[in-house]
Amino acid sequence: MTSLKIIRLYLKPIVFLICLLPIILVLTDLFEISGTLGANPIENIQDRFGIWGLRFIVILLLISPLKKISGIIWLIQFRRMIGLFAFFYVLMHFLVWLLLEQSLLMPAIIEDVTKRPFITIGFIALLILLILASTSTSKIRRSMGKKWDKLHQSVYLASILGVWHFWWQVKKDITEPLIYAVIIFILLTYRLWDKYKKTQPKKNPA
Repeated sequence: MTSLKIIRLYLKPIVFLICLLPIILVLTDLFEISGTLGANPIENIQDRFGIWGLRFIVILLLISPLKKISGIIWLIQFRRMIGLFAFFYVLMHFLVWLLLEQSLLMPAIIEDVTKRPFITIGFIALLILLILASTSTSKIRRSMGKKWDKLHQSVYLASILGVWHFWWQVKKDITEPLIYAVIIFILLTYRLWDKYKKTQPKKNPA
């Protein structure tokens, strides 16, 4: 059995189930099986989905550097799955706000967006992830060619907007968004450095 078959038959289902744990824990807390959702369950659920969406974006950005540093090529096989889960949790974060917090009331939604700009930033990040998720299939990637790679580099922009959204939301205790900001800064710096190295002419050994 080849390594690709092992990944597809065993590792991918395991990783898929692990990625479902955040929403499973929300459901078990909802029914008070594993815990509770606290005094403000809607805010609790919304925050959890948003934080996990950002965490999955960070994990997604980690895959390529880890592959290059460790030489473990098969890590790239999980990139699409992790990216789709990042979009899923950010979408759930948005839907909880839209359906449960705002009840689809347009006056309340407009007021929230105009008075709290961090929501606009979060919405832009969601739109970027939506575009990336909708163009993540192998068929679209082949048809787009090099344009696909350029488009999907915008995940870095989504990550920056996501941290910005989180930072403005918490206001006082910025410890957690600061951690994500530092990680994303390091990953972006590494990517720019790696891209710079590729543009440099190779030196012939003496």
